[in-house]
Amino acid sequence: MRRRIFLPFIILLLVPTSYAQDKIDISLKHNSRGEIQTREQLQRILQTYDLSKWIYTRSILIDEEAIPHSHPVLTLHTRHLKDDELLLSTFVHEQLHWLLVQKDKETEGAKKELRALFPKVPVGFPEGAESEDSTYLHLLVNYLEYRADRELLGELRGRQVMEFWSTDHYKWVYKTVLERTRDIGNIAFKYKLVPMARA
Repeated sequence: MRRRIFLPFIILLLVPTSYAQDKIDISLKHNSRGEIQTREQLQRILQTYDLSKWIYTRSILIDEEAIPHSHPVLTLHTRHLKDDELLLSTFVHEQLHWLLVQKDKETEGAKKELRALFPKVPVGFPEGAESEDSTYLHLLVNYLEYRADRELLGELRGRQVMEFWSTDHYKWVYKTVLERTRDIGNIAFKYKLVPMARA
């Protein structure tokens, strides 16, 4: 009798994650082996982690020749085939751009306060983003990415991922997020930019 009750319970526990993954549309630009493997990797990540509160667009393109970007279609590359955690972090990062576009007024208010907190920011690779405004935007995106990484991967691994990024790209931005987490977080919370669990 216990087996009959226990098995449906296990099935019910598995349904929400699978359902969330089924709603993600993943397209390939070149249909190459690397893109196919990255799609499989992303599907596995979506089944492994509860990303429901970090997903704001469900159309994903994998393009081995592109730099990851959020708009007009969230686009990932094949660079992190050997590291699920880096692909997870990249996926969440690009999703967070969609969140901040949806909360444009709040984002602009937060960026204004960040300008007062950090009057001079770097522009251009590898320290900053492509413009001054984008560097301020990435202070928010990367802070929220750090929150997601810690929540999904745990404190230690979440920090290690951020430390890797701080030697890779947006170096000043990631280092600043790590050094001034509380200050940036206070602004993100003030403007209600931190995702909450969805019902």
